[in-house]
Amino acid sequence: MEKTMFSLRGDAHKIYLKLKRASNNKKPFKSIKELIEVEEIQKFYISIDSETLKKIYYCMIKEKNGSGIIPILISSAPWLFFLFSKQLQEFLFKEGSFLWVIFVFAYITILTVSVILHFHEKSWASVHIEIIQEILNERKQKFSE
Repeated sequence: MEKTMFSLRGDAHKIYLKLKRASNNKKPFKSIKELIEVEEIQKFYISIDSETLKKIYYCMIKEKNGSGIIPILISSAPWLFFLFSKQLQEFLFKEGSFLWVIFVFAYITILTVSVILHFHEKSWASVHIEIIQEILNERKQKFSE
C-alpha cells in the first residue's frame, strides 16, 4: 500500500493521488470523499429551478470577486501598527520584556490562517460557480433542442 507524505503540491495533486490509489486498489472512484462532496453539491443545485440558480450564481460571483474582510484587515493592520508604533514599541520592548515575541508570533499566525481561509473560500466559490454554470448550460441546451 502506498503511503502519502506531506506535500506542498496542493489539493489537485492529492486528489490525483487518491484517484490513482483507488484505481490501483480496484476501488470505485465514487468512494473518494472529495468526489462525493462535489456530487452532493451537484444534486442539490440540480433540484433548484433555473431562475433561483441564476441568482445563486450571481451571489457566488460576488463572493469570488469580492475582496472580503480578511484582505482588508491584512492590509490595514500594518497601517494601524505604524500609527501607534511609538506606543507599541514602548509596550512591547519595555525593560527586556519578550512580549514582542508573542506579538510577532500571534500576528504571523493570524495572518497565515486568514490568508489560507480567504483563498480556501474563493476556491470553493469557484467550484460552486462551475457546477452552477454546467447545470444552467445543460438546461439551456435541452430547452433549445
